[in-house]
Amino acid sequence: MRIALLVVAALVALPLAIGGLWGLERTGGGEVAVVRDGGPLDDNKVRQVIAPGSGVTWTGMWSSVHVYPAQQRFYTITADTKRATTLGVDVVTVPSSDGVNLGIEGTLYFTLNLDHDTLRTFDDKYGTRTYRGQDDRSLYAWDGDEGWTAFFGQAVRPVVDNALRSQIGALRCSELVPSCSLLESSTLKPRDSNTNIAKVQNAVNTSLARDLPQTLGGDFFTGLRFTLARVTLPADVQKSVDRSLAANAAVSEAQARVAQARAEAEANRARQDGYDKCPACAEIEKLKSLPQGITVYAPGNPQSIVVPAR
Repeated sequence: MRIALLVVAALVALPLAIGGLWGLERTGGGEVAVVRDGGPLDDNKVRQVIAPGSGVTWTGMWSSVHVYPAQQRFYTITADTKRATTLGVDVVTVPSSDGVNLGIEGTLYFTLNLDHDTLRTFDDKYGTRTYRGQDDRSLYAWDGDEGWTAFFGQAVRPVVDNALRSQIGALRCSELVPSCSLLESSTLKPRDSNTNIAKVQNAVNTSLARDLPQTLGGDFFTGLRFTLARVTLPADVQKSVDRSLAANAAVSEAQARVAQARAEAEANRARQDGYDKCPACAEIEKLKSLPQGITVYAPGNPQSIVVPAR
């Protein structure tokens, strides 16, 4: 009987010991944790929020801990596979008002709202479902960087794309890429694209601050700031622009040669006119052009002899 009691006690104590050890958590300086009850007799509601950089905290036995980034994060959209957040060619293609598909590259900076009530709502809405990762795995938003990127790409990225389409679609191609003016004429028209890009950035930031809380159902992000890094043309359009630029360069080079020839001819005419008025000046110029070391020179004599000095 005593042995049976000991076995029963061990069977009861072992899960309790394991649950007790798993019930201790702490967060790093760049992490915030949302704890949900998960014991056999508990519900699955949010139990508590652990602030960044906390010490060891009791979370209850068998609770689940969802760790989210607490520091500023960024989401990069770029054709550079080494810098893109999705680890691949990732460019937002947006048509301009004159129908040119422009490739938009940039970075969105943001920070997760660390207000505890807001985090509880965020975890209820987005921490209890999965998102498809790059390798087609189903990941939670708290499944490390891959899970967070999967969540952001599917929940937030569409709002960013929509804001870019709204702003870029209101501008002509040449207002963002000056060389686009070559598609309309053979002359490159200077445009202040930097001012327009700054306007697009400001408009996108205003749009995101308004649309993200409405779309996501809460003010879950703070410090939103989108930086437009680059606007690119489709490959075939860029080739056409490059050919136009090369043709313009060739025309400019030819015009420069013509201008130079005209200038030289004008200079020769002016020089000859001076010689006609001053024959002695012409002879002086001839003497100046002779090689160094000449000792005998007989101008006007077809049998003249030129003897170099030794």
